[in-house]
Parts: sequence; structure tokens; C-alpha cells
Amino acid sequence: MPRSVLVIEDDPRIRRIVQLTLEREGLQVIEAASGEAGLERLAEQDFDVVLLDLMLPGQDGFEVCRAIRRTSNVPVIMVTARSDSHDVVAGLEAGADDYVSKPFVPKELSARIRALARRTRVPEPRLHVTVGEVVIAPSDGTVTLDGELVNLTRTEFKLLCELAAEPGRVLSREELLERVWGYDYFGDSRLVDVHVRRLRKKVERDPANPAVVLTVRGMGYRVPA
Repeated sequence: MPRSVLVIEDDPRIRRIVQLTLEREGLQVIEAASGEAGLERLAEQDFDVVLLDLMLPGQDGFEVCRAIRRTSNVPVIMVTARSDSHDVVAGLEAGADDYVSKPFVPKELSARIRALARRTRVPEPRLHVTVGEVVIAPSDGTVTLDGELVNLTRTEFKLLCELAAEPGRVLSREELLERVWGYDYFGDSRLVDVHVRRLRKKVERDPANPAVVLTVRGMGYRVPA
């Protein structure tokens, strides 16, 4: 279970609700009222999860998320105003792992954070799995392309490991939501699609013509057998 959460949120009322909710779960909550302050906290200590509001004064949540991803793979849950907004996809493209919509239900937020703990567990089908020129080492937590380390977030790594654990088998978006994000009762298939796009940018020679993570139209994704 994650133990420390950084909450980057400018609304003091929301920060208070989140603090009370997560402290009841036994988590340590550190608050930051701006993106700049949040990045300073991240530079000072490690966190298990970052809860990041997208609509921040000054440096907005998109910029903050991109800044986090330049130096850290800490799981990021973004907070958006509307689940049907383009902000969801834009936030995921910026590097977020998951999202919750305002107004959020405290129990749902807790469930999202608990799911992050399970997300660190990856299947270990073999010591190493090779897909083309990509080598995946689940036990080491590393991925290499042509011998060079590829920097993946924890969620991207788990997504790749789940696919590589059963080469040739098509995994549906729903199945990937369950395996990677740890839930299916409030999952959003956009999470899978955006993370696949992000993953392809890192492990494919030509992301527009993937050879590692393949789309099976109308069904889901697979890696070659």
C-alpha cells in the first residue's frame, strides 16, 4: 500500500477533504498549493503517489506533469473538472497514470490510490522476454531497445509486461484495465489507448507502424508470438 501522497491543489477546501480521506486510510499527506511548490516538494523527498489538479494558477497541471516525468516515474493521478473533457486525454498524454473527476467521491479516490499499489506487481513469465529488439526483464524492472535502457513509467512497464506475458494472445481493453489499473468497475478505456500510444513512442522504431505492441481492431492489443 502506498504510504505517502503529495497533493498539488490550489483549493484549500479540496486539500482538506483529500487530507481527511487519505489519512483515514493511514496515508501521510503532504500538501502543495501550486505547481511550483509541488515540484519543490518532489525535489525534497520521495512520494508513492502524486495527486495533481490540472487547473492550477501559474504553472498548470499539464506543465507540472511533464516536469515530473522528466525526472521521476512516480504514479500521478490527475484531477480534472469533467471526465468527458479533452483535458483527460491531454493529461494522460502529459504523463499521468490515471484520473479522477471533480467532484470526486472520497471512496473512489481511495480505491484509485490502492490500485496503484497493486500496479507495481508485474507478471514474471520468464527471466527475460524478447519482442523483436525489445528485451523485457520483469524481475529487474528494466526494458532495453537495442541494448539501451528505455525509461518507462511504472504503469507503462506493467502494461508491457502484461502483454509480453502471453505473446500472441489478444488482451481486451477491459482485461488490461483489470490487470494493469487494478479495477474494472469504473475504468475508462482511454487509459489503455493513451498509455499504448505513450508506450509505442518509447519502444517502437516507428510508432505509426508498430511491431511490438500490435492493435487487433475491435478486440484489443497483443505482442507478436
